[in-house]
Amino acid sequence: MSDKYQIISDGSCDLDPEWAKEHNVDVVPFYVSFDSQNYQKEMVELGVREFYQRMVDNPKVYPKSSMPSVQDFVDHFTPYAEAKTPIICICITTKFSGSMQSAVNAREMILEDYPDAQITVIDSTINTVLQGLYVMEAVRLRDTGAGYEESVKRLEEIKSTGRIFFTVGDMEYLSHGGRIGKVAGVAGSILGIRPVITLKQGEIFPSGIGRSRKSTVSKAADLLLNYLKETQGDFKRFSIDIGYGYDKAEAEAFRDSLLDTLHKNGYEIDDILLLQIGATISVHTGPYPLGISIIEKSVY
Repeated sequence: MSDKYQIISDGSCDLDPEWAKEHNVDVVPFYVSFDSQNYQKEMVELGVREFYQRMVDNPKVYPKSSMPSVQDFVDHFTPYAEAKTPIICICITTKFSGSMQSAVNAREMILEDYPDAQITVIDSTINTVLQGLYVMEAVRLRDTGAGYEESVKRLEEIKSTGRIFFTVGDMEYLSHGGRIGKVAGVAGSILGIRPVITLKQGEIFPSGIGRSRKSTVSKAADLLLNYLKETQGDFKRFSIDIGYGYDKAEAEAFRDSLLDTLHKNGYEIDDILLLQIGATISVHTGPYPLGISIIEKSVY
C-alpha cells in the first residue's frame, strides 16, 4: 500500500470502519442526536445498527445529524501536515451539508502553521454509499501508483458520473427533513405512495412513484438500465453497489434480482457490493432506504 498521500473523507461515505482502517482511509465522523441536545459521533460513539434499531423502536422520534466541526478536520489534518504527507479530503455534496466548508476552513488554519502543506478538498457532489464508492476509487488510484495531482484530476473527472437510484419506506422522513417538500409529504401519507428518487450532481430529483415496495424497487432498477443505455459505455467501466438501511435480507434479495436483470440485459457482472447506508443520510430517509449506486471507475 502506498502512503504517498493520505485519503480523508467525512463520515457521509458510510464505509465500514474496519475497511477504512485496512485501506488507510481516515474518516471524520458526523454527529447524530435523538434529542437535539446530546450528539454522538457516528460509527465511533453510536454504531449504525444501534442507530437503526432506535429509529425502528421509536418511529415518531426524528433524529438529527450535525456536520464535523472545523476543529474536527484540523485534528485529522494536523498529523499529516506535520509529516509532510499530502492530503486528499473528500466531502459530501455541499447541497446537503456544510462539511466541506468546515474542511476548507480547517485547511486554511493548517496552512498558517504549515505553509507547505498540500491539502485538496473535493466536493464529491454525492453522498452516502456512492461517496463510499468514490473513496474506494481514490484508494484504487493511490494503490495503483497514481500521483497526487493525477489522482485529484481523475477524481474530479469521474464524480459527475455518480448516480443513486433509490426508494424509501414512505415520505414521512423526507417531508420532515424538508428534502421533498410538505405538499409531497402530505400527498404521500394520504395516498400511500412511495417515491423513487435520483441523486445526481449533488441534488435529488423525483423519478417516479409506486404504491408498493416491489414497484418502487423495480423502478430503481429500470433507472439504472436507462442510465447504462444513456452512457453507451462498457459496463466494466463502472463501479456499482446496493445501499440499504435496516433490512439487510431485503438488500440481499434485491441484489440477486438485480443481478438476474443485468444478466438478461447482456451485462456481465459476477456480484454487487452491499453497503449499509449510515445515519448522516438516514435521518432524512428513515430506516428503510434501498437503492443502487453507480460511478465510473478511476482505473479500468
